[in-house]
Amino acid sequence: MSTKDTIAVLAGAIVVVSFISSARTQPATAASPLGNVSGTLPSLAPLVSNADKAQARRLIKRLRVQRLGPNTGYDRTRYGANWADDATGVPYARNGCRTRDDLLARDGRNVRLRAGSGCEVVSMELTDPYTGRHIRWRKDNAAEVQVDHVVPLNYGWRMGAPRWTMSKRLDFANDPLNLLPVDGRANEQKDAAGPANWLPPRRDIRCAYVTRWAQVALKYDVPVTSADRATMLAQCR
Repeated sequence: MSTKDTIAVLAGAIVVVSFISSARTQPATAASPLGNVSGTLPSLAPLVSNADKAQARRLIKRLRVQRLGPNTGYDRTRYGANWADDATGVPYARNGCRTRDDLLARDGRNVRLRAGSGCEVVSMELTDPYTGRHIRWRKDNAAEVQVDHVVPLNYGWRMGAPRWTMSKRLDFANDPLNLLPVDGRANEQKDAAGPANWLPPRRDIRCAYVTRWAQVALKYDVPVTSADRATMLAQCR
């Protein structure tokens, strides 16, 4: 093989390696919340069996009930910088990637990363668990997919987070158990509402959604209102 041919082969190999490092196909099959207590499995699958719904109701019944407290002093920065990789006690913590990118990579299919980056997601496909909508997402339209805090940060604040350590607040804000990439419009409609005031438009996912809510609330000892708890139980009948 000539020197020229050798150079061409090496150049081709570099291109292949570069492509592999910047794109991957992930079998992002949605996981049941009951089998995903770490939050590292993708998205949210419906709970359909009577046994699963009964297990979900048992979780929900363990939630403490409390009146929603005041909003005094709330600010997003009380939970740390937005999507910063500085939590310590949750999966993906301090892995060198922003939390948002970790979640896009977890739930997306045909994920592509920015050339030269091992983290930054620039395009993917997502089946939104809240609406069922199939989204072909690109970073130049970033708000089309937003990462929802299942138990909103503001809700956590009004239920006791001002008394938490900063480390606990960082974990709560960056815990993959509490985070779902979803349709941006649905997330904006939810805002900081509890289940009594907002549920996913997709009815068959509602039991799974409130089950995930209960898992997060139990992990961080976040109470819920009596109306929220009653609504959650009603979704898993």
